Amino acid sequence: MEVYSGVARLAATVWGTEVKLRGTAPDTAIIFAHPTANFLGHYALAPMAERGFAAVGLTTRYAGNDSNLRTENCLLDIGSMVTHLRERGYEKIVLVGNSGGASIAPYYQAQAENPSVSNPPGGGPDLTAAALPPVDAVCMLMAHSGRPRLITEWLDPSIYDESRPFDRDPALDIYNTGSTLPFSAEFVERYRSGQTERNHRITRWAQSMLRTIDDSGPAGLNDFPFVVYGTYADPRALDAELDPNDREVGVSLWGPPAATNYFPAALGRYTTARSWLNQWSLEYALGDSLRWLPEVSVPVHIVYGTADNAAHSSHSTDMYAAVTGAPRKITAIEGATHYFSGQPSLLAHACDALATWAKNPSTESD
Repeated sequence: MEVYSGVARLAATVWGTEVKLRGTAPDTAIIFAHPTANFLGHYALAPMAERGFAAVGLTTRYAGNDSNLRTENCLLDIGSMVTHLRERGYEKIVLVGNSGGASIAPYYQAQAENPSVSNPPGGGPDLTAAALPPVDAVCMLMAHSGRPRLITEWLDPSIYDESRPFDRDPALDIYNTGSTLPFSAEFVERYRSGQTERNHRITRWAQSMLRTIDDSGPAGLNDFPFVVYGTYADPRALDAELDPNDREVGVSLWGPPAATNYFPAALGRYTTARSWLNQWSLEYALGDSLRWLPEVSVPVHIVYGTADNAAHSSHSTDMYAAVTGAPRKITAIEGATHYFSGQPSLLAHACDALATWAKNPSTESD
């Protein structure tokens, strides 16, 4: 059971918004997708319709709630929308993974072309039996490289006991008022190692909890919920010399970084043992663009903002480098922030770049 609402469980519906110019019949649909974000009113829908496309904002079954998410179910939801659009007569479909959509867009296309995942970590659908319909091109827009990688880059390694979130190791606490900026290379290496180890530690706990449930849990229970504290402690939030770009430091998308680290509504805050293994575990989760981009054969376009403080420039260049078997293109939008907030001209620039490429993806590649 993924959600407690019986209405939601029985609806069996994937919702989307289709925007196109009145009186037109575009031959290309562009889907904007994310594992949990509600894209029914996505900022690019109207601009892409004005450029001659049918723009589709998709919601998965997990809109607004990733606590019990299974990444592979998001792929099934995308597949149902692709099938629907093909039946509507669209000749070409472009799948845009926006922000966290990096976890699902390349994964979707790789499994549509050559399905290989039959037993997802934590449980989920057999993708080898799903018959996912492929799309014609994939774009990564203001995107990081995948949920397990991002949360590891954001995990607070100074938290050494998951049950005592405010007991912190001062040697690994970037929010310690005595921290010296810029951080030394030695500190960053130790810090990143601590983040990786914390991710693995939570993974080991999740596995042990599932074994405990199997051994002594009540009949019918096969999962267990928990809270992950300290999920916004990326040193790049404070140090402009790390992964340098035009971003503003000392802020997050949601408020002061030290507070964001503990906000109730934050990345990965509420999860379950199985969902952790499926979407957050660095060791097991499959929603990783760098794993699947080499297996994608259709054209890929990476569009990123140089002032983005959530999806960093290195995320985009890493994804671009991972595209080894398909035409590829990368476009930097100078000065653009993650949501183009207050930047209508830069949003127009990004949509122009996406539109030009989407018309002839193979010929517009680098």
